[in-house]
Amino acid sequence: MRNRFVRSRPWSIVLGLGLGLTAAGALANDGLMQMAKDPNQWVMPTGNYTAQRYSALDQITTDNVKDLHVAWTMSSGSLRGHEGQPLVVGNMLYFESSYPNHVYAVSLDDPGRIVWSFTPDQNKFAPSVACCDVVNRGPAYADGMIFANALDGNLYALDAKTGKVVWKAKNADPMIGQTQTMAPIVIKDKVITGVSGAEYGVHGYVTANDIKTGKQLWRAYSTGPDDQLMFNPKKTIDGATQKPVGKDSSLKSWQGDQWKLGGGTTWGWYTYDPKLNLLYYGTGNPGTWNPTQRPGDNKYSMSVIARNPDTGEAKWVFQMTPHDGWDYDGVNESILTDTKIDGRTVPTLTHFDRNGFAYVWDRSNGKLLAAHKFDPVVNWATGIDMKTGRPMVDPAKMTREGVNVKDICPSSQGSKDQQPASYDPNTGLFYVPTNHVCMDYQAFNVKYKAGFPYVGALVNMYPANHGDVGGRFIAFDAATGDTKWAINDRFQDWSGVLTTKGGLAFYGTLTGWFRAVDLKTGKVLWQFKCPSGIIGNPITYTHNGKQYVAILSGVGGWAAIGLSNNLTKATEGLGAVGATATLGDYTNLGGTLMVFALN
Repeated sequence: MRNRFVRSRPWSIVLGLGLGLTAAGALANDGLMQMAKDPNQWVMPTGNYTAQRYSALDQITTDNVKDLHVAWTMSSGSLRGHEGQPLVVGNMLYFESSYPNHVYAVSLDDPGRIVWSFTPDQNKFAPSVACCDVVNRGPAYADGMIFANALDGNLYALDAKTGKVVWKAKNADPMIGQTQTMAPIVIKDKVITGVSGAEYGVHGYVTANDIKTGKQLWRAYSTGPDDQLMFNPKKTIDGATQKPVGKDSSLKSWQGDQWKLGGGTTWGWYTYDPKLNLLYYGTGNPGTWNPTQRPGDNKYSMSVIARNPDTGEAKWVFQMTPHDGWDYDGVNESILTDTKIDGRTVPTLTHFDRNGFAYVWDRSNGKLLAAHKFDPVVNWATGIDMKTGRPMVDPAKMTREGVNVKDICPSSQGSKDQQPASYDPNTGLFYVPTNHVCMDYQAFNVKYKAGFPYVGALVNMYPANHGDVGGRFIAFDAATGDTKWAINDRFQDWSGVLTTKGGLAFYGTLTGWFRAVDLKTGKVLWQFKCPSGIIGNPITYTHNGKQYVAILSGVGGWAAIGLSNNLTKATEGLGAVGATATLGDYTNLGGTLMVFALN
């Protein structure tokens, strides 16, 4: 590894209340929670435990954002997709590039000066089993340490002042298709991460490591017997039925030992409620994209799970897409808000799923409160049955072996993939970057071999209605299902979103435009063409009393896999290449940190 050291110093539901992180100290990392309350910093990948990605900073407003300009920039040293975001802790900015996963500490007192950098020695086989580009979603911070996942499965704890390795823990093995692309979350004395690789038959799990030593404290799987799932058959609640899941609820939904290749990987975003002491995350697609080969509901792929982070035991689970036949991974972020229901405040969790439906749950028990389409072209299901929680699938859009099922909406990339939405407590709306893309899907029989693709489907993606709109940036009411306004974009909107008290939403496009949008009207008030397309997530902070907005530019990810991997056949890149065939006419590769401020 390389280090560079420099001395440094369906009721009437109203979504409108931001979740306060004022839970009593013993329930969470007090220092980190207190820091997360300070809008002048950005100390967690998601901003704070709620994943609202909202900032109370208001120096930059709808009136003056037209004067925003580049304050400083820095190359990441990597050409592949940058799906993460920087952290700002005190007078330091930290960020991680895509593979080879350079980690940087940059001085804000002397912008652009690299105080230290770290590049891990990695298993060179790892990039070959990264299904959808060698992305990384950013580091985490706590207790004077930076926690960074490397693609090859190692989690590093780095001294935040020097970059020195405090410890490392191996949580994945690329030789059997496992990789790590997600951002860690720190809860109390634990660093919690997941695993990627369902397209290689990986058996998904989350791992909790001790923050001081890296020792594995628990590991909970997504599929299989109760002890591996860390489910209590008498206490773990099925959110859909509000009853205990019962003994071996996952095993009964698989044929034979198929659960061992069951997928359910956990490469998305993690959130945490200190009052309830629950960790929330989603699980991905079941092993093999061919549903004919794996009869049953294939639990608990395609699910949101709530766990006690102290013990790992699951409190509740809700499966969004049983017996998935479309690759509608459930890993997207779960945003925590407080919601008015019949005059009563309920702690809720809102999740914009790949399958095109926005779910609102009571996050204490997983009870479904609302479920609405957030892209009008969704046609694989007509709706969600509020009594059972199950999608009402259109049989004509159910995929099966040997049949090319056409015009399924959304595509396997979903109406939204991992690109995180934002919630603005002032408008009570969610601001959501979406994919407006459909597909043809032909499943075929596939055999498993460790470390080799285990997909079993030929997919071709294209903009909805074969038109020229591939993405929509929307303002959405998750309670009513109303879209207040939408901005149409040529390609998928794969960037995350930041909302601010200044009345603005910031997001980027695959073509490289970084935009500031009026939250109330959707009017684009300012935009800047970055060196490369944007799939990263904006943040904001202040330094010496001045507000800055930062974004990682660097096209790639599944949306731009054709450009990043030089693929040209429409069905390559798991079918993604066709949807962005002309993206190279608008942008090029290259990772750059962009920082903006007012004059």
